Amino acid sequence: MTFEQKEIYKSDDEILWNEWDPIGVNDVAPRVEYQSYVPEIFSMLIQNRSDKEISDRLYAIETETIGVIGSREHCLIIVKKLIEEKNKNAPQQRI
Repeated sequence: MTFEQKEIYKSDDEILWNEWDPIGVNDVAPRVEYQSYVPEIFSMLIQNRSDKEISDRLYAIETETIGVIGSREHCLIIVKKLIEEKNKNAPQQRI
């Protein structure tokens, strides 16, 4: 994994923990609560999957895996933040 990818992975973990938090436990649960989802979401981001695909996956995790009432709108907001952070950490192309 490159330095940039490590930074993207760390930001994915932070965003999922601090902002996605579908069960609202980031102030009381162990820090690892959502870390099992990071590799898949990171992989989708690195593969440049669409925001809709990634958002649909987060929604499926909320509703099918975790079993809460999900929010497609919130998932899309989170994915846009993930993509923004990915773009900040992506290597700059030289002209």
